[in-house]
Amino acid sequence: MTRTLAFLLALAATPVLASSHGQGQGNGQGNPGAHFIENWDVNEDGQVTLEEATARRGDVFFTFDADENGVLDSEEHDLFDEARANDMKENGMGHGRGRNNPANGMMRNVTDADGDGQVTRAEFMEAVPAWFANMDRNGDGVVTTDDFGRGRN
Repeated sequence: MTRTLAFLLALAATPVLASSHGQGQGNGQGNPGAHFIENWDVNEDGQVTLEEATARRGDVFFTFDADENGVLDSEEHDLFDEARANDMKENGMGHGRGRNNPANGMMRNVTDADGDGQVTRAEFMEAVPAWFANMDRNGDGVVTTDDFGRGRN
């Protein structure tokens, strides 16, 4: 399979990575966080638990680890970054700025804990608890649309 074909398949299969954060309407139809909840709420109960976030994040890693070696190398992470940016653009999320945007918690500078330019599955998954806690604005152990919106940076 060529890298281009792998990228297109990965892009089509990737759970959406961002929230309806910012000015755009996106699929969340003006409801901040709806886009994230839609795609990360595995049991569709309107909230994302740490377990759901962990499972989905593992799926994201698997999707972009094209050579299945347990490491996102520079090229694989570039494809991941591109897919994340395209998702945010397609869903009207502007530049995705703000430290609390869920997509930003998957950036290479966040997940590459040892700074070697490659992100191992362990590094990617070890970042889940802090990433989740950052989104869980009210600290109730679940992420809902209430955790997004005004006042989020």
